[in-house]
Amino acid sequence: MEMKGRFSIAAKRMSRSVIRELLKLTNRPGLISFAGGLPYPGSFPVAGIRAICDRVLADSPHVALQYSATEGLPELRDLLVGFLAGHGLELSREELIVTSASQQSLDLVGKIFLDRGDTVITENPSYLGALSAFRSYGVRFLPVDMDAEGLETSVLARELQELKSSSGSGEEYYQNMPKFIYTIPDFQNPSGITMSLARRRELLEIVAEYDLLIVEDVPYKWLRFAGEDLPMLSTLERQSAGGGRRVIGLYTFSKILSPGLRLGWVTADPAVIDKFVQAKQGVDLCTSSLSQAIAAEFLKSGALEGAIRRNREAYARKAKAMLEALERHMPRLPGLNWTAPQGGMFLWLVLPEPLDADRMFKEALEANVAYVVGSAFYPNGGGHNAMRLNFSFPSEEEIHEGIRRLAALIGSLAPQ
Repeated sequence: MEMKGRFSIAAKRMSRSVIRELLKLTNRPGLISFAGGLPYPGSFPVAGIRAICDRVLADSPHVALQYSATEGLPELRDLLVGFLAGHGLELSREELIVTSASQQSLDLVGKIFLDRGDTVITENPSYLGALSAFRSYGVRFLPVDMDAEGLETSVLARELQELKSSSGSGEEYYQNMPKFIYTIPDFQNPSGITMSLARRRELLEIVAEYDLLIVEDVPYKWLRFAGEDLPMLSTLERQSAGGGRRVIGLYTFSKILSPGLRLGWVTADPAVIDKFVQAKQGVDLCTSSLSQAIAAEFLKSGALEGAIRRNREAYARKAKAMLEALERHMPRLPGLNWTAPQGGMFLWLVLPEPLDADRMFKEALEANVAYVVGSAFYPNGGGHNAMRLNFSFPSEEEIHEGIRRLAALIGSLAPQ
């Protein structure tokens, strides 16, 4: 039976994740992989989760093994409200919904806001999972380049002014202007760059001027191991004169507790949360009650802060190991450079022209080292001379040896 012609337009736009496909190639003995976005397995609180599961199943199996409200368990939502308040964001339970991790949150954003032909503004490069989620809705991307302070707001303002000049007014304006700006302000995936405080304030001023929404992805904020903590865009918005509800915040337990729980949450204006509820009811009815009960116990006991602290300590060591290895082994070539993140799980390496990370990938596998090609993160093309390197998963010994192998390969391919 012929199937291709039977797929929906949305299904025809879908493609397999570049990273997930690359990971299939890296599962072999002796290969050191910097390709995944995997947390450090040694950070998983196995004993704590086992004890909590025993307690939850003994004390409240009727809750943990049952369906829950689409919005999430009331207890967990209240605990998350308290957790965010402790980090500067004050909101109510009605401004929060629990999701099946942040990838579902990204897809729900698309269901709620995006129509075919709409425009989404992203950083350039941007997170592949978000690009995949939004692309399935038939959108166009308007990528804005980044520098050491994050998204270049001056470029963004210029692009928006040009769009506004050609968009008319009233209903025509809203049809032609971008639906939202998607950003990862802290330790961005893939670059590792953190948006400066000045840029965060400028971005909020710009979206107010052009009446736009921001989708703020916050997977790594609590993984800062150096530098000064910066407020979330959501927090700055609430603290500004007159407040505001333009920022939709996406959060996850995957990077601070365990990705296996498949648990995240979204904060937004209550009217937006209501649409999230409606969209989620057509997807999975509710998030795993057992996962929610486990997370609630971690929050109540204070154990989550301990898990976050252990992650920060481990990633500080691993990032230091990768930066030291890069400095020690990489050839001194004009144009070869890398970022030095203050948190998160990744750094970004740019190769000198005319080296191409895509063409080099097969040779890297032959040298028993792997990375993610930079071109996967550029919505409209580019990035062929860049790569994302993950430092959270491999051991420090693997980091040093893997960078040595990668450096030797780059040195052998560089123009003499």
